[in-house]
Amino acid sequence: MDKILMTRAGHTALETELKTLKTDERPAIIRAIAEAREHGDLSENAEYHSAREKQSFIEGRIKELEAILSLAEVIDPAKLSGAIKFGATVTLVDEDTDEEKTYQIVGEHEANIEAGLLNIKSPIARALIGKEEGDSVEVRTPGGERAYEVLSIEYK
Repeated sequence: MDKILMTRAGHTALETELKTLKTDERPAIIRAIAEAREHGDLSENAEYHSAREKQSFIEGRIKELEAILSLAEVIDPAKLSGAIKFGATVTLVDEDTDEEKTYQIVGEHEANIEAGLLNIKSPIARALIGKEEGDSVEVRTPGGERAYEVLSIEYK
């Protein structure tokens, strides 16, 4: 199996989610199932079926998180420098609109574009890898061709 790259913050967030699922969510759903069973006929008990569905989702997510964390390779961006690579925080300017955007290139399990966390497998991140400050980057996105200039690269 390939290692799954992630930042320390991403790793910590997944560990926190796993702990919450195991210590809070799982016991709560077990109690809800027991309570629903007390209501009698399970074949027509919507609460019971809803709780079982939620339990299935929680157990699946726990297994998924455990698998991801077992393959995780934590990279500390603060120890890196140079051209753009995993963990870099990159400020770009759209050459057409002059709009500035800042992204950190992270693993796919911690990516959140609204929070500025860019999936390393995304078209923009793939185009940025290896580039330096001042370089121009052409990116083919689902919305069409975009051109960006790399304003700054930070590793923090």
